[in-house]
Amino acid sequence: MTFVLASPLCVKSNHLPPQVFELSIAGELRSDPESIDAASRDYGNIVREFPSAVMDPLSVRDVRTLVSFVYGNGSVGLTLAARGRAHSVRGQAMACDGIVINMTRLVTPVNVSWSRSLGHYADVGGQELWIDVLKETLRLGLSPVSWTDYLYLTVGGTLSNAGIGGQAFRYGPQISNVHEMDVITGKGELVTCSKEDNPELFYAVLGGLGQFGIITRARIALDRAPTRVKWIRMLYTNFSDFSRDQEHLISSQEGMTVPDYVEGLLLMHETQLDDYYSAADRARIMPLITENGGLVYSIELIKYYNERTKSSVDLDVKILLEGLNYVPEFAFERDASYVEFLDRVHTAELELQSQGLWNVPHPWLNLFVPSSRMADFDVGVFKNIVLKNNITTGPLLVYPMNRNKWNDQMSAVTADEDVFYTVAFLHSSGFDQWQPFDAQNEEVIRFCKDNNIKIKQYLPHYTSRAHWANHFGSKWDTFRKRKLMFDPKNTLSPGQRIFNSQ
Repeated sequence: MTFVLASPLCVKSNHLPPQVFELSIAGELRSDPESIDAASRDYGNIVREFPSAVMDPLSVRDVRTLVSFVYGNGSVGLTLAARGRAHSVRGQAMACDGIVINMTRLVTPVNVSWSRSLGHYADVGGQELWIDVLKETLRLGLSPVSWTDYLYLTVGGTLSNAGIGGQAFRYGPQISNVHEMDVITGKGELVTCSKEDNPELFYAVLGGLGQFGIITRARIALDRAPTRVKWIRMLYTNFSDFSRDQEHLISSQEGMTVPDYVEGLLLMHETQLDDYYSAADRARIMPLITENGGLVYSIELIKYYNERTKSSVDLDVKILLEGLNYVPEFAFERDASYVEFLDRVHTAELELQSQGLWNVPHPWLNLFVPSSRMADFDVGVFKNIVLKNNITTGPLLVYPMNRNKWNDQMSAVTADEDVFYTVAFLHSSGFDQWQPFDAQNEEVIRFCKDNNIKIKQYLPHYTSRAHWANHFGSKWDTFRKRKLMFDPKNTLSPGQRIFNSQ
């Protein structure tokens, strides 16, 4: 097995300033080979960057002590990376020659409250996993409203990116459902921020890629939790029908029956059809893929219900499906618990782990694509790159979102149209086989550039300041000013390579 080489941009001295060991937190620093090795890897398994130490903090105060020390001793030159589950794919949670802060070692309770102005909400630690937030809030019949597809991620991690999934068209990304945060800035200050108090920091941190502070607490909006879901999938052989129906489903208007989740998926010969489908269903679907040139499209639709709405949910589903142009006889429906649906990817993860196929390279590419160019994207990318290369492994998600559910004051960047699509190439590969996927990703980006399709990367990876400036576009000046305001010594999240690139 060939492992991925360390980043050529990382130069490691393996030396910590002696002043660090005089701090009260010195006993929380680890430099043993096992700790260093673990912190040099992430979910992507493509980049390796070795820190000089790993911190296992006992409290938020300990994290603040370290950040304050680094800020107050500029000559030390350390960088710090707050690491949750390290579900990054290009080393974004790493700190070459710096200190990685293992946030998952912190323990704070999930506190659920209610106020007249906010309704129900949960105060949760930035290190908390979303699956644990779900479990705690469900005890009271409550739940967050916006989810990522995978729940074993930290609150601070997803809020630093945006946190997107099939509910985002209706409720916005996870960053649109935060009332308040506690943040340790790059100056070592612990600041409570919201839209009303310290709004500059609040908006900077949400989608800010960890550049402005470390989230130690977030106040998350809650609603009454459903108990079960109607889980529908429909197949399409025509992209225009597929996209038209998706955009119809997310165009909720007052008085309409509205879905609670909408995503889409490309099905190809290489696609592993999951256990949602019966063996008989799979036997019917594969010939349909062959007959349609090796590619069909699938819409995944969810309608929540509980005991009170149980009698009306079937009518709601019928209304949602009326007029949709899926292939007759290729609509499927399952009934599942709310938790079973939300935690579906973890079920797949356990299966892949048992086969040794989870901790492998993941050369992902996640894009936001303007709705007006998706037909061009379908022809140029799906049909003339993906199908012809015939190397795709892992899901290829395609689904729209409404831009009016995003707050433009936040750092997160979207495609500049009222409706834009997430296109996620969630590849997995062997340890010595990820380069062809990377080459395909570059081919996709090059096609978009050559054809003036103004994409934006989600979970972006760039290595030059110019590329980052182009990524943030009109937000770049604000982003740069906020960095000077909250992390002027470029201490935080060096693995993003925004302010420590050329």
